[in-house]
Amino acid sequence: MDKSILSEIKFNSEGLVPVITQSYYTGKVLMQAYANKEAIEKTIETGYATYYSRSRKKLWIKGETSGNKQKIAKIKIDCDGDSILYLVKDYGVACHTGEESCFFRNINLKKEERPDAYEIFHALYEKLLQRKLEKPEGSYVAKLFEKGSDKIIQKVGEEAVETVIALKNKNKDEIIYEASDLVFHLIIALVDAGVKIQDLQEELLKRYR
Repeated sequence: MDKSILSEIKFNSEGLVPVITQSYYTGKVLMQAYANKEAIEKTIETGYATYYSRSRKKLWIKGETSGNKQKIAKIKIDCDGDSILYLVKDYGVACHTGEESCFFRNINLKKEERPDAYEIFHALYEKLLQRKLEKPEGSYVAKLFEKGSDKIIQKVGEEAVETVIALKNKNKDEIIYEASDLVFHLIIALVDAGVKIQDLQEELLKRYR
């Protein structure tokens, strides 16, 4: 990773710059902290998110005690050079409360229960995995998992055919509904096969030309 980014950063009078940390895969904003030049150099050298603690007056590596490390995918700088963005492959939660993100409350200070649109595929994957493990009574998904892989694969095939028919009919509402059904059952199949959404993201990134 190129250290030339340091010459573009406008540190404040204390030698610090705000750092926004975002999940590389889901896009979720995980936390906000500060870094000095040494912290950014350490981040670049080690490949793991390092910050500067204003209260303890020292560097700290995210996850050094909790194990919830943040592997750097990219570092970006904003247009004015007075804040930076860590895009990370996170291992565990970011917030000291145990929440995935420090930004888990809305403006009314209530915890958000529904995922945001940009993270729906990952959130849905986790919800379906939960259904598989916990087997709640009356759950359609849990029953589908109990029927086994062949039934899940069959459902994906059925939904694929229905999506093709909808596309052929060129009915937008029908396409949206059937394609959503297909994606829903495809994610169930991915859970069953042990394939994660980020595995698909990495493969699709290879195909981006």
